[in-house]
Amino acid sequence: MKPHEYAGYDAIGLRDLIRTGEVTATEVEAAARDALQKANTEVNGLALPLFTPALAHAPDGPLAGVPFLIKDSQPMAEGVPFGLGSRALRHVPARHDNDLMTRFRAAGLVTLGVTTVPEMGLSFSTEPVKHGPARNPWDLARGVGGSSGGAAALVAAGAVPVAHGNDGAGSARVPASCCGLVGLKPSRGRTPSGPDTGEAFFGMVCETALSRTVRDSAHLLDAIQGPGVGDKYTAPPPSRPYAEEVGADPGRLRVAVTTRAWSGVAVDPEVAAVTAEACGLLSEMGHEVTEASPAIDWEDVLRAMVALGAASAAHPLVTAPRRLDPSLLEAVTRRILLEAGEMTALELMGAFDAQNRVSRSVGAFFTEYDLLVTPTLGQPPAPHGTLRYDDPAHTFRTWLESMFAYGPFTVVFNVTGQPAISLPLGRTSGGLPVGVQFVAPYGREDLLFRVAARLEEAAPWRDRVPPIFAGNL
Repeated sequence: MKPHEYAGYDAIGLRDLIRTGEVTATEVEAAARDALQKANTEVNGLALPLFTPALAHAPDGPLAGVPFLIKDSQPMAEGVPFGLGSRALRHVPARHDNDLMTRFRAAGLVTLGVTTVPEMGLSFSTEPVKHGPARNPWDLARGVGGSSGGAAALVAAGAVPVAHGNDGAGSARVPASCCGLVGLKPSRGRTPSGPDTGEAFFGMVCETALSRTVRDSAHLLDAIQGPGVGDKYTAPPPSRPYAEEVGADPGRLRVAVTTRAWSGVAVDPEVAAVTAEACGLLSEMGHEVTEASPAIDWEDVLRAMVALGAASAAHPLVTAPRRLDPSLLEAVTRRILLEAGEMTALELMGAFDAQNRVSRSVGAFFTEYDLLVTPTLGQPPAPHGTLRYDDPAHTFRTWLESMFAYGPFTVVFNVTGQPAISLPLGRTSGGLPVGVQFVAPYGREDLLFRVAARLEEAAPWRDRVPPIFAGNL
């Protein structure tokens, strides 16, 4: 299998070729390794050298033979070092597989490497001092979003069809928008976060993956969804596999749309126009589309994020085998550690109260509407250096304000727990990808997949590839 042939297939396409014997898993892996080496030279998305051999995996899983990457955001796979994008964490091997990695292995995914993240995963740009910026295959001078930025860069460049991501404020959806991909944030409790974490970042982080097609995202979620042993809470189980929702009739839906950011920041007109065009497609499909928005107190959203910041600070302190050297941490990380150490229990409880208020308001909104449509980002993919995580002038609050001025639409649904998906439904006049976010009621990933598949059919993006693409390198 040649690299240009390999890069043209999504995960299910490669899986089916292997199943029918048209190619072998060994041939697919060899093509993936070649594609990864070439693409990474351009986009800088790998945190470590490729694994040789690939991590152990089931030979007969539902995604057997599909090349895959994991994200450097936590201890994932036994013996594999994790660094959270930080110079302060070096050569720290995971003690065991986490629940998610166990499922990736059981699915048959061929894990070949680890992707880069911003330090501690706390940015909408993947530009850690440790690795340097991950570059956007659509325009190497622009960023890939964050925090699943290395994964997005390599999937968009055709190096792998799917890659692990997670989403705590938009960390899968934002890179998907920047790189022209499908980025799903599942419902809170849909995917496991154990065994070392009871609820990831107080329930605001969900495990997921980035892909180039809706069906790949559906099959991947089928492989990893469901509670882990002892999980504190779980999402309601699906009535059937999510893969069967792709192509299913969503019925006539009550759709709300807004392009106004709850924080009041300006939204780029081209980004807003792509969202309006997507809603035009929904209207043509017979859905009832209305301009409406949940009532959201943005100050409460920021208060709720204080809890995530505290959890972010605790995470490296708990997982690191030794005290972190502050001189090796980036400026915002140092500030978060300082502020978390000064936080009182009452302040943390206030953050939980704010999360509850936002969740109740958004939950009430979805008793009247079946779907909410917004831009994913407020702006096109930003030039490198737009978000400066290593700027010592920032407090945690000013950092959040800076980050959410760029991406104001995604974080709300980490606070509230509804599933959301970003679809690459348009481009700017300069050819940069623009994502549109679709949010469904809690537990309704099935509805998201039904709608997403219809939109993928109406406005196909699969053959739209960036200038930096493994099939052309």
